[in-house]
Amino acid sequence: PNRPFHGHPRMLVSDVYSQYESIRRGEQEIPKYFNFASDVLDKWTEIEKAKRRPPNPALWWVDGKGEEVKWSFEELGLLSRKVANVLTKVCGLEKGDRIVVILPRVPEWWLVSVACMRAGVVLIPGISQLSAKDILYRLQASGATCILTDGSLAPAVDSVASQCHCLKTKLIVSKGSREGWLNLTDLC
Repeated sequence: PNRPFHGHPRMLVSDVYSQYESIRRGEQEIPKYFNFASDVLDKWTEIEKAKRRPPNPALWWVDGKGEEVKWSFEELGLLSRKVANVLTKVCGLEKGDRIVVILPRVPEWWLVSVACMRAGVVLIPGISQLSAKDILYRLQASGATCILTDGSLAPAVDSVASQCHCLKTKLIVSKGSREGWLNLTDLC
């Protein structure tokens, strides 16, 4: 019980367990409103800036070809704020609105996840193997006003978009542009 927590020399497993136990027993105040992006990720940024914790990547992504993307907590915070601004200001999403996100596990998937937490937007994940019929069902059942996908699924979305009366915005993660779609990378 007194071993270092994830290799952190000043935080022991027993400390983490005792914090959990004190919350469970109602001895610690639980915040009324909790936002993982600001209450956890931004706090870790502050801790690293104050040099109370060694810098570690918040996201370290490697694809099958060995290409890497490595973001610090500060970079993830900055980028997620930009994406949250795109979602709220460009796409017009408000707290409680829904977005369907159908992407492979690329860095943008994680970035949009954090941005949705920041903005209070409900993320509805989907897998890349969805058919047009599957996408139609998810859009209609969820009432999502926005969808985000990549170039491989954009044609399937286009084929059913006219049947989705709530859908107002289509975002794409792509190097190129597509008619009727906003490019997330360009907007950021």
